[in-house]
Amino acid sequence: MAMRAWISAVFVALVMTAAPASAQVGMGKVTLPGQSDDLPVTVFLPLSEQGLPKAGNGRLIVISHGSGAWYGVYTDLARALVDAGYVVAFPQHAGDRLNDDAHPGPDSWKRRPEEVSHAIDAVAADAHLARLLKLDRVGVYGMSAGGHTALTLAGGAWSPSLLKQHCDAHLAEDFQTCVGLVTSLNGNWLDGLKLWLARRIIDGRLTDTTRYTHVDPRIAAVAAAVPLAADFDLDTLAKPRVPLAILTAGRDVWLVPRFHADRVLAACLPRCEHLVDMPDAGHGAYLSPLPPNLDGLLGRLINDPVGFDRAQLTQVHRKLVDFFDRHLRAQTSASIPGS
Repeated sequence: MAMRAWISAVFVALVMTAAPASAQVGMGKVTLPGQSDDLPVTVFLPLSEQGLPKAGNGRLIVISHGSGAWYGVYTDLARALVDAGYVVAFPQHAGDRLNDDAHPGPDSWKRRPEEVSHAIDAVAADAHLARLLKLDRVGVYGMSAGGHTALTLAGGAWSPSLLKQHCDAHLAEDFQTCVGLVTSLNGNWLDGLKLWLARRIIDGRLTDTTRYTHVDPRIAAVAAAVPLAADFDLDTLAKPRVPLAILTAGRDVWLVPRFHADRVLAACLPRCEHLVDMPDAGHGAYLSPLPPNLDGLLGRLINDPVGFDRAQLTQVHRKLVDFFDRHLRAQTSASIPGS
């Protein structure tokens, strides 16, 4: 879909109300030529006073959503990035997104990095967007399963068999990583049966020993928030391919930090950056806005712990803007085509 068509048909101007000085934000969708329209890339970008796309700082950030999620739970971050001049693109991850959760886990993790690259391609293929951007230095932000995507794009190699090794050793301690949302341990007599059945299923499914990687030379800086990381070969993250920032949540009970973000930090510091640590935050802390009325197991895993202050996220978004400014904008030429 050409940019001109999106302006006339589905383009929406969103005036940010969080701060009087905020810029106007445009939102629309593009697709890669030859790709299905069922998986459009949602784009946020700066608007001129006349409501037309403008160049901003000439850089693109791609955001990889978490499992079963969509761009709507990252719009506060997207708006902060657009306020700083970035164009922000959200690919939809097939089989692991809102209204299509048929293939979460390793099946999705194999495809996700390529879907990020396709999102960059889709932006590049739109003449009206491409003229606003230099795509030689693109940033990536991912959270949870999107953080797994981000780590892969930073140079990490992962394997289903490494996840099996992790679950064999730590199934009860990191149960939700190993079984997802199918069930949980509740401290009763059924837990033993759940653990036995989970081991049988994991032993049958996670047999692939392939080390999966993906390199896109256009990606120049990566930030991973509460990433799923138990299945990575840590040697491949000891020296990230590009500047890498990690954002953590101390009270995450879905992806227990010591098995995920903390082990990545132990491997990559000081060659990566511990950009944000929120000790009182749960797994869903980096979602903004947080989906309302979550209950059951998903609510227990995603909702904020008692005492967590969401006002912290304003500073989190500023730190992310600063991280991408340091690693992307320093290389921006003085003149951006179309500016």
